Amino acid sequence: MAVSRLLARPLLGAFFVTNAVDSLRNAEALARDAKPVTDRFVPLVERVAPDGAPVPTEAATWVRINGALQLGAAAALITGHFPRVASGVLAATLVPSTAARYRFWEASDPAERRDQVTHFAKNVSLAGGLLIAAGDTEGRPGLAWRARRTARDARREAGHLARSARREARLVKAQLT
Repeated sequence: MAVSRLLARPLLGAFFVTNAVDSLRNAEALARDAKPVTDRFVPLVERVAPDGAPVPTEAATWVRINGALQLGAAAALITGHFPRVASGVLAATLVPSTAARYRFWEASDPAERRDQVTHFAKNVSLAGGLLIAAGDTEGRPGLAWRARRTARDARREAGHLARSARREARLVKAQLT
């Protein structure tokens, strides 16, 4: 493994560990900021959830769920277990937490707005890093390349089999006549 990956993954994951712990410890306080986001999010989840599946409606529960997802994915990223999936999960959890915590467009105080913009930009930057990490195949071919390669190999093999079958058919026909 490259030294950059060895260092970058724990550094990237460290933010999410601290953020997740904060979310789990202070869910009730963070729920006040998250409520406008969860109020819009819950109906979407209810529409796509299977019939009868329980969907939490309290903002504090969603803050805890987001924190738990971040903690698990950050641990996976830091330890190098499924780093691409972990990065994708972290990027997905970053969207609602950023929208809940850093709504700079609602801040009336210029100093508060500046702080909110700074944190918002930091999270956007983290999302960019996570997207890079999610696409990192560590020098090995990705799924798309492997799928194209497999399809090409299958077409080539089908061509060989078709030529072989035609040759055999000609031989059988020659033997019958």
